Amino acid sequence: MTATANRTIQSRTLRLIRPHEIQEVVVERTVPEGFVAVEPTLASICHADLRYFGGMRKPEVLARKLPMALLHEGIGRVAGNGSASLAPGQRVVIVPNLPGYLLNNLKPDQCCPACRGEIEDNYCSRGRFLGSGTDGIAQSRLVLPEPCAIPIPASVPDEIAVLTELCSVSYRALRRVSHLLDRARVAVFGDGPVGYLTAAMLHHAYRIGPDRLTVFGAIREKLDYFTFAGTQMVQQYDFQSGGKADIVLECTGGKFSESALNQGIDLLSPGGHLIAMGVSEDRVPVNTRDVLEKGITIHGSSRSSAEDFRQVLKVMENADCQATLGKLIPDQYTVVSRAEDFSRAMESALAHRNWQKIILDFHW
Repeated sequence: MTATANRTIQSRTLRLIRPHEIQEVVVERTVPEGFVAVEPTLASICHADLRYFGGMRKPEVLARKLPMALLHEGIGRVAGNGSASLAPGQRVVIVPNLPGYLLNNLKPDQCCPACRGEIEDNYCSRGRFLGSGTDGIAQSRLVLPEPCAIPIPASVPDEIAVLTELCSVSYRALRRVSHLLDRARVAVFGDGPVGYLTAAMLHHAYRIGPDRLTVFGAIREKLDYFTFAGTQMVQQYDFQSGGKADIVLECTGGKFSESALNQGIDLLSPGGHLIAMGVSEDRVPVNTRDVLEKGITIHGSSRSSAEDFRQVLKVMENADCQATLGKLIPDQYTVVSRAEDFSRAMESALAHRNWQKIILDFHW
């Protein structure tokens, strides 16, 4: 059934008013033609959400972006009458990176260099990103352009589909070097969820095994989850020997970015590729001398687009992939019905940095 143009809905929106304070407000939202309303069902908490909630962003950033509903990793069901292409109740993955041409009813070539295909399409200058300057998934009705609600295959369960956004970011980063992945030696720095899912995409999407895939981390108990890759402790490895990798992905971020980037530079062969994925609030010193002497290409990669989601969902249909990703899912979810529930979940996430993702189960 086609959605009625410019109908309105009410959304219970759980907004971060200031660090550590969540408030529920009811927002009347317009559903234009070509858009769809989605009721979020499951979401996971990202470190980016915690940086906002914990007040770890710069004061000027918080002043500009708050109040705002958090969360950008999640799934839901099509609400109301659905749309021309999406049936009521259909399970969908939420694409948080909303292109400007869809938001502003433009042709792609009228929007920006990204939408015109002059640069990569995940860098639209006129777009919006959920939970980063515009209300995110922490609301009962989310209005999205239809192409940003991707149907979930029947063979992919909810607990796996909720990881699609994070997997799509890794998949997008790998597209930069996909032409090399049939032979390249690859190293991933980071034993947390981003490193794990990046390594999982290398293994399941590109069929790279332990003979060509090595994960570097600082905690042996975390590295033991990477059964599909070779693993090394950064404290014990001799990086100065160099020449052991053709591609390095830095998935640490924060205070560990400096060591990971520079160890990756040490590890790379001449002509190698370094892909930076970890976010740091501060500038990070980099060994530019060896970057120049080795002719290393540095790529920055952030976010993803709808096409990455579609490709990841195809990979997720594989049972072996589901088993790998399932290690990140906790036995119990955190039920969220009110602002107080969400606030407690965020405080707990700040206090207990578990290896597994925290999954929020919305009961609206």
